[in-house]
Amino acid sequence: MTRPAHGARDVPRAAGGPRPEERPRLAVIGTPGDRRVTLFAAAARAAGLGTPDVIAWRDVLSGAEVRLPPGALVRIDSPGADPETDALLRGPGDPARVGGGDLRYRRLLTALERIRRAVADTPGCALWNDPDDIAVMFDKRRCHARLDAAGVPVPPALPGPVDGYATLRRRMREAGWSRVFVKPAHGSSASGVIALHAARDRVQAITSVAVDDEGGLYNSLRVRTYRDEPVVAAIVDALAPAGLHVERWFPKAVLDGRAIDLRVVVVAGRPTHAVVRASRTPMTNLHLGGERGDLDAVRDRLGENGWRRAMEVCAKTAACFPRSPMAGVDLMIGTGWREFAVAEVNAFGDLLPGLTGLPGGGAEGMDTYAAQLAARFAAPPPNRPWRAPVSAGGGAGAARPRHARAGRAHA
Repeated sequence: MTRPAHGARDVPRAAGGPRPEERPRLAVIGTPGDRRVTLFAAAARAAGLGTPDVIAWRDVLSGAEVRLPPGALVRIDSPGADPETDALLRGPGDPARVGGGDLRYRRLLTALERIRRAVADTPGCALWNDPDDIAVMFDKRRCHARLDAAGVPVPPALPGPVDGYATLRRRMREAGWSRVFVKPAHGSSASGVIALHAARDRVQAITSVAVDDEGGLYNSLRVRTYRDEPVVAAIVDALAPAGLHVERWFPKAVLDGRAIDLRVVVVAGRPTHAVVRASRTPMTNLHLGGERGDLDAVRDRLGENGWRRAMEVCAKTAACFPRSPMAGVDLMIGTGWREFAVAEVNAFGDLLPGLTGLPGGGAEGMDTYAAQLAARFAAPPPNRPWRAPVSAGGGAGAARPRHARAGRAHA
């Protein structure tokens, strides 16, 4: 039997929540004060589960003993943007610098293994999410290969290592590609990503990378365009030692003059939350000037069958990580609104504050954290492949309220 939460008697039971004798003790590996930690804690309290214990990433990474509460269900969350934690992962330096992803990844793997051992050594403890799945999602090359092997639509990728700009251009010519996305293998938040168009002696690179006077690379909130080939070559050469993943450019659908994609959160096998990201640049990330788009307009443009197929792609993607109760899927829609391709899978892709669940997705009225807690405790997770809800007339999700305006207001 699951051990009751410490102090659970003092917490009122939420409607439909677990009884006191059924409540586990929750713990989170995260950064104290980070929005992810505070939002998950708020959802846990609202569900009658008490306030989770927080074990700081900086303690895990510094080599200190990982002390977990006995009987705890341990959720591994993002290290966040804490400068001290970043220094422990990538080494000392400006947190805004680009690079160090290979060192960050190696240290992350070591930390995940320390967490796994601590859980195994602590009586009654269990993991909420799986370290091995997290490790794959943080390696774009391994993640792409896993999705491709499972039949999930992904853009074609250059095989093998790309060790610099000259190799990149040669491999592009061999593949017959003039437009690619160059991604640091262990990057996140579009750091170091380059949308590259190269034809003969003409080059255009769109990226958030800024180059200082000494050639150092830094993340910028402004997406910029480079057309000087020596500068582009220097950026690629600087990124290559940490590992690159190169995909053929997948032209995205355009709505109201902006390229769009979707962030879809899949919880316990069901797509529960979705946000449209729209931008006039190839990077739709909101911190790079992207905007929240109109989800209803996207659903209308796709039609009932198209929306159903989109959500099935996301569910199939998450199914590639069966020990992860949540996955954030970045789904691209092709220019003809018929094709789909998965750009990324995010182990910590549930930070969509205030956004409530999709109609028919099983998480109506819940944010992403409440949905995960409900899936974990209110009912057993589904053990069959997800299928889109079908209306009486046979269309997927036909009976749905207008959702996007509320979503834009909160997310």
